[in-house]
Amino acid sequence: MIERKGAWRRRRILAGMMTGAAALAAPSILRAAPSGKPVRVGGTLSLTGFLAQTAAIHKIAAEIMVDEINGRNGFLGRPVEYVLLDDQSKPEVARSLYEKLITVDKVDLIQGPYATAPILAAMGVAQRYGKVMIQSSMGIPKLQTYDRAFPATPFGPEPEKTYPNVILDAMASLPNPPKTIVVLSSKFPSAQFMAQGMRDQAEKRGVKVTLYLEYESGNRDFGAIAARVKEANADFLWVGSLGLESNQLLEALHKLDYKPKNHFHLYPAPGPLALSPDGDKALCSTFLEPSEPFLSRPGVRRIAGEFKERATKANLPYAIIDAQAAGMVSEWQILEAAVNGANSLDDKAIADWLKKHRVETIYGSLRFDGPYNHGGAAQLIKQVQDKEWKVVWPKEFAAPGVSLLGA
Repeated sequence: MIERKGAWRRRRILAGMMTGAAALAAPSILRAAPSGKPVRVGGTLSLTGFLAQTAAIHKIAAEIMVDEINGRNGFLGRPVEYVLLDDQSKPEVARSLYEKLITVDKVDLIQGPYATAPILAAMGVAQRYGKVMIQSSMGIPKLQTYDRAFPATPFGPEPEKTYPNVILDAMASLPNPPKTIVVLSSKFPSAQFMAQGMRDQAEKRGVKVTLYLEYESGNRDFGAIAARVKEANADFLWVGSLGLESNQLLEALHKLDYKPKNHFHLYPAPGPLALSPDGDKALCSTFLEPSEPFLSRPGVRRIAGEFKERATKANLPYAIIDAQAAGMVSEWQILEAAVNGANSLDDKAIADWLKKHRVETIYGSLRFDGPYNHGGAAQLIKQVQDKEWKVVWPKEFAAPGVSLLGA
């Protein structure tokens, strides 16, 4: 009886706090099973097309979170149903599908798709109907001008300035810091945006850009591009890649018997790059990896274990949670906290609540009161070491015994 009363009191406290961390940490036994008409949450992911390798990670993470939320109290005591459609990695398809989700399928809420171009397409539809849209992977914050759009990943309002400097700080810590750089990028909007930022910041810090080159999104033939990279032979190669593009580039360079001295990849499919023989010591963007200090955050260890189990069953090449999966986890944590905090499914009420409150997520404490509804920047760098990604920079986020390795 005392235990039951304590559980009831804890439920009341959790309801009052309305934070993602509290919900994450609470065992489902403390929550009443949701019942009644499902709350339908609609969204798209690039289940096919050139972004599919990464979108598959987001799909698994979303399914984990829907099960977690339904294992607690659902949304306002009602079960959550995720209505997921395939946007085929095409912004125009995403636009049409979000229109369908809202007007035909009559979903109650929406979640954002993966990648900047589909997100921007979906955002226009969300704005037309006044829907809150939480997204985790739009790399151009200044384009998020819609008042009810919220980021689930801590890019910060100016990642084109903050992130290149994190990378350059890391490179400057090496015994032989790079003096020259090649900046190679997809023309995909967020990659191109970050590439231009990397070029600008490198030049400001005295690192000479010997080659700046862009290629079409979804390109698969990197032979001619690899020849240009080899000819430039810079100390550092920065690649604004998505999906399998980094693997394809490194394979093309390997055929030319050329290995970059140090190389960074923006948004690659994490598994294929980590496991590739050409991926050794590759650097990449991240916000979380399954090691300390991240595993000490509430619920992270449990979610990491669940992701590994499901990703293994789905035959993903790299069944380890990372920033891509964590971004989708964060999306659902934010939506759950906002629905509970506002005690409503009304989009205006949810948006108003988010602007006034922090949410504890897998990424830590996020706020939405800065430019473009962004909070502070929290970019990290990871490196492939022994076919696993390890956070190496900033140093305080590296696991014990892990450090940045040069070429």
